[in-house]
Amino acid sequence: MSLPVIYVVSDSVGETAELVTKAAISQFNGSGMLLKRFPYVEDKEHIDEVISLVSHDKGMVAFTLVKPEMRTYLKERAEEERIIAVDLIGPIMDQIQIYSGKTPLCEPGLVRKLDEDYFKKVEAIEFAVKYDDGRDPRGLLKADIVLIGVSRTSKTPLSQYLAHKRLKVANVPLVPEVDPPEELYQVPIEKCFGLKISPEKLNNIRRERLISLGLNDQASYANIDRIKEELTFFENIVKKINCPVIDVTNKAVEETANVILNYIQKGRP
Repeated sequence: MSLPVIYVVSDSVGETAELVTKAAISQFNGSGMLLKRFPYVEDKEHIDEVISLVSHDKGMVAFTLVKPEMRTYLKERAEEERIIAVDLIGPIMDQIQIYSGKTPLCEPGLVRKLDEDYFKKVEAIEFAVKYDDGRDPRGLLKADIVLIGVSRTSKTPLSQYLAHKRLKVANVPLVPEVDPPEELYQVPIEKCFGLKISPEKLNNIRRERLISLGLNDQASYANIDRIKEELTFFENIVKKINCPVIDVTNKAVEETANVILNYIQKGRP
């Protein structure tokens, strides 16, 4: 005796339909049934083909079709052939529409797009952490954006903010005593952004940072002459690279991020 066959039909890849069907089958000890997945069923000819196969196998159908006309057609053809057809997504979509008063998009594959978007964001966040503060220069050549600047110019929070926009960001701190990594000069200039700041503003930021750490705010880290030396070094490097420079003196992280995003969307002026 042949195994009962359940045809899983979807207008996308069919992962949702198969997962729900498998969950239901598991309540029957998960054995003795055969699943056949039919993805990307996008027109009535595809439905006719599936119905013919299901009829031949004396099977049943579990389906996720988001377009109302496709759901209706499959139900009608199934009734004609006396085939059991279970709509896995239509009823809940109808109820959500009634409850929310909103009209569904009826666009196949949106769940998968949302999942891909989520995993791209996670990947970008992990990238920003891994290549933060110049930890591994190899990341510069893999990045969508490279930020360069002296200490306390918001490179790390800006990297994380842009990572939530699904952009892979690496950043490089510039210190006069340390030559920038060679990889920095290999980064396309349209991907590289220098972050400059006024000496006075940076002096205040660094002094507050030292105090918060319980350290002497007169340390060389917050010395105005030292800061000017670092900023001069920064200016020399960005001139050599010839990359865009953004003044972050009075900008919030979100504002700086928007400037960078505009550069990327419109291209470098």
